[in-house]
Amino acid sequence: PVLFPKTKSSAVNMDRLELKKVSMEADDESHASFGMSVFNLSNAIMGSGILGLSFAMANTGIILFVILLLGVAILSLYSVHLLLVTAKEGGSLIYEKLGEKAFGWPGKMAAFGSITLQNIGAMSSYLFIVKYELPEVIRAFLRLEESSGEWYLNGNYLVVFVSIGIILPLSLLKNLGYLGYTSGFSLSCMVFFVGVVPVNGPHLDPHAPVHSAVQFTPHPEDVEDMCTPKYFVFNSQTAYTVPILAFAFVCHPEVLPIYSELKDRSRRKMQRVSNLSILAMLVMYLFSALFGYLTFYDHVEAELLHTFTKVYKFDTMLLLVRLAVLTAVTLTVPIVLFPVIITLCFAGKEFSWIRHILIAAAILAFNNLLVIFVPTIRDIFGFIGSSAATMLIFILPAAFYLRLVKSLPFRSPQKISVSICYLLCYVTLYYFCYFILLT
Repeated sequence: PVLFPKTKSSAVNMDRLELKKVSMEADDESHASFGMSVFNLSNAIMGSGILGLSFAMANTGIILFVILLLGVAILSLYSVHLLLVTAKEGGSLIYEKLGEKAFGWPGKMAAFGSITLQNIGAMSSYLFIVKYELPEVIRAFLRLEESSGEWYLNGNYLVVFVSIGIILPLSLLKNLGYLGYTSGFSLSCMVFFVGVVPVNGPHLDPHAPVHSAVQFTPHPEDVEDMCTPKYFVFNSQTAYTVPILAFAFVCHPEVLPIYSELKDRSRRKMQRVSNLSILAMLVMYLFSALFGYLTFYDHVEAELLHTFTKVYKFDTMLLLVRLAVLTAVTLTVPIVLFPVIITLCFAGKEFSWIRHILIAAAILAFNNLLVIFVPTIRDIFGFIGSSAATMLIFILPAAFYLRLVKSLPFRSPQKISVSICYLLCYVTLYYFCYFILLT
């Protein structure tokens, strides 16, 4: 027989044949229904970012926020479409592998670095919630109106204790599969929270005394304006809006694993899963942001649940919400941390307890330092949203598409539109990073 040399194109064809073979084998094992896939992807989208949306609306106005929310949701759907097409053309269902096929080692490291940074941001945002809420929950149980300096009401100490006593031991396990239920529990907590917001919100009355927990005393002439919703707002905090929205919608590293588990899967079916999931989160985000903003107006904080805590310290319903959210985020941190440990600790290496413990402890220590020394959760939302989230949602899928999809010429309308989107997002990333660092 004639032996042909392995060219680049033949290697790509072999990869596609291998992908087809793997796909055929996986079809026998794929058991996730359409509804379960929608739930899983919605759960991947939903996170702590929902708590910052009211703050974003307060600094953009209702109409401008809705425009930006729709814009980010549409771009997210478009980039999922690009990612699914690229996975088919590139012959891989792994985000980092697509980066390697597209740009070699730099592409793989860009994908891995963005995912790692996004996970660190997510863990930090969860620990921020522990820092904010756990002291208030303890104060509510003890019926303490004000703190008098007790160490157990110091959020920095509590974050360290929770990290060492709960999160680190769970992160050292070889398998966290039994904690998978917490992701669904976390989503349920957020749905519960969104339902509680319009029911228990104080809704400031411009003609009534201002709630003392809001912690400000406006001039009488400013009270009416204070309780009037704004439709367009531009200030120094407006630049945080798009990064917060990007942080709230990032789910793209999970799209391909969910796609691989979809029963009777096809690209069109997975696109419907993405459409329904992002649409559901869009509606949920809009109502959460709107009710939170109409509750506190310009005085909503970067973490909405903490703002409610100041108003209703001893409210039973909100106390249950805070406990549920605290439990969910505490048990979710090991799940977010575990993929980073696996990649750093086990990639091509034999298992080592020493390496495993050191990597887990180092990552948790770094996150604790961020939470202790970074002023607010707004900074985490802003920086991670303008860097890692923007890379994962907009820039990398477009770059992989332009590089790996060979069936379309570069001057085709599809690739021209992707190139324009890529350039706009690339400029936007640097603009927001620069502006946020300045502020």
